[in-house]
Amino acid sequence: MASSSTSAWAPLAARSFRALWLAQFASNVGTWVQSVGAQWLVLDHGPTVVALVQTASTLPAFLFALPAGVLADLADRKKLLVWSQLFMTVVAGLLALATFTGGMTPGLLLTLTFLLGCGGALVGPAWQAIQPELVPRDQLKQASALGAVNMNTARAVGPALGGLLVSVAGVGWTFALNAASFVVILLALQLWRRAPQPRPSETEREHTVAAVRAGVRYLRNAPGIRRILLRALLFVPAASALWALLPTISAQVLHLDSGGYGLMLGALGVGAVAGALALPATAGRISGTATLMISGTVFALVTAVLPIAPNALVAGVVLILAGAAWIGVLSTLNAAMQLNLAGWVRARGLAFYLVVFMGSQAFGAAIWGIVAGYAGLTVTMVVAAGLLVLGAVTGLWWPLYDSNLDRTVGSGWPDPSLVLDLRPTDGPVLVQIEYRVPEDNVTDFGRAMTVVERSRRRTGATSWGLHRDIADPALFLETFQVPSWAEHLAQHHSRYTGADHDVLERARRLAEGEPTVRHALAAPAPVD
Repeated sequence: MASSSTSAWAPLAARSFRALWLAQFASNVGTWVQSVGAQWLVLDHGPTVVALVQTASTLPAFLFALPAGVLADLADRKKLLVWSQLFMTVVAGLLALATFTGGMTPGLLLTLTFLLGCGGALVGPAWQAIQPELVPRDQLKQASALGAVNMNTARAVGPALGGLLVSVAGVGWTFALNAASFVVILLALQLWRRAPQPRPSETEREHTVAAVRAGVRYLRNAPGIRRILLRALLFVPAASALWALLPTISAQVLHLDSGGYGLMLGALGVGAVAGALALPATAGRISGTATLMISGTVFALVTAVLPIAPNALVAGVVLILAGAAWIGVLSTLNAAMQLNLAGWVRARGLAFYLVVFMGSQAFGAAIWGIVAGYAGLTVTMVVAAGLLVLGAVTGLWWPLYDSNLDRTVGSGWPDPSLVLDLRPTDGPVLVQIEYRVPEDNVTDFGRAMTVVERSRRRTGATSWGLHRDIADPALFLETFQVPSWAEHLAQHHSRYTGADHDVLERARRLAEGEPTVRHALAAPAPVD
């Protein structure tokens, strides 16, 4: 039997996580209820318009997730979540009002759905980034899986409820229920007693443009994060065909009404919940890469079979398998992101992930809708299935990297000595470090320093070099430049993790004695 700390349900023992998880469930139910209403409202306008509903809801994450991630790293995350929920409450209320008064058109529906997606784009990075505040690090995988359970239990309940509401009360009530669900999140956030968060000093405070650049530099020099994003790109665009075209398949192939479509989405949700609950048991036996490959192949098979399913029962059974496969991919990628990212850049890193994930869904849905309008449902789904298989097979060459790295803020990098009175914006700052390396260690030292380079660039360096003195071959000079004094202080304090410390120590052990460090500021230009 799994211990309490490794149980799939372990994070729910934390009061704050439990309250927010339950509130999120209410909001997710509302989202899926509205999804059924919105897509059913435009069903008569053809598969392209139906698919554009998904595009309108997911495109904002592609456009705005990165700015939202920067904002979540720089601002108070709780306040950001509260204001975002208020905005979405208003937009969902406008959707309900327009529908009740008979003023809803496809254009207005897509516009308001897009605005609702903008609120979701603001929420996404901040919501993901607070998870390590709610549960211990060793429970992040379970927390990620429970997030998937949440979303997909809602997917099992929400569409069925949405279909019932459409049939009995009308589409407007699906939007009204969604508006009420955001109020539940607001109440839970008000009850969350967040622990005091360390705030950077005025000297180290990041500004928006610098924060974006720092996030990009981190991504460019974090191979593990780039590999996660690649795996998402190899799955999500092709997988979006099933989500985008399921309403059309339900109506045209399976001849189902709105309630039947809700049950099809519910089957996906049931499978996802089952898959999420099985993940902790398989985590120690199957690698993340294997999970992605198996899940991608299963999702491909379901995608190919669905448009030729003889009846709703067969379709429901295969959709259960698709739900389990979908959550296998999502939980694996999401947990890998959480474990690979350093705390200071977590929201920005998750924003990059959301840009890739939601952008792939948005553009994928639009493309598959257009293709289905010309080539038909069966051909479209078979092509998507083929791409999913190809993506799964690439796991043999491009696996996920090991994420067992120490991302806690480290210590041991001494603060620089100062004589000049420096301002945060002064820069660029040039750092020069001298190492004396025995001849026998030169080759290994060079290899170790290539890893140090990535660490320096991840934490703020815009340029880096390693040089050997031609008059004293044992002397090696490492140089790197940081845009400002504030960013260099951040390197010393908030950005220097245990993993960075380990990388630097491996190189230092190959040198003799303590390295000599010098800091220099760009000299002012001479005045004529």
